[in-house]
Amino acid sequence: MKIRTPKTTIAKDEGGFTLIETSIAMVVMMVAALACSSLFVFSIQNNVGGSERALSMAVAQQQLEQLRSVDYVDSTLSDLTTNFSVTTGGRTYNVQRVIVTEKNSNNTSKELKRITITVTPQAAGPNWTRTPVVLVSYRSTLDLGSYRVAD
Repeated sequence: MKIRTPKTTIAKDEGGFTLIETSIAMVVMMVAALACSSLFVFSIQNNVGGSERALSMAVAQQQLEQLRSVDYVDSTLSDLTTNFSVTTGGRTYNVQRVIVTEKNSNNTSKELKRITITVTPQAAGPNWTRTPVVLVSYRSTLDLGSYRVAD
């Protein structure tokens, strides 16, 4: 015995999507996908820039720690400006160290040195990723004296 299954009848208005409707839907999805892809490119550039700034900060902190580890009377802490390059993590950075002895109002030494470390990444990319990182620190002698930093 054969079981009969009823045939479904398709109404005239329920035939499915037309080629035009499918094409319009594809165009809309393509526009959305292109917008998302440009967002991914933008976020990758920002992540690279953030990484560049973080490595610049690490180089600046390393340079500052080297200067903190020497005695106050060491020749490394004499008043001068030093420019050199550092390569770390496969990237090159320009480093500028400026050491200045602070003066009192009567132009005598405060026995206080202002240390400014400026690190500029040299990687290719947008200009904002090559902005310098600047760290400023003060070093004083262990002798007694007035070391107040003027505003």
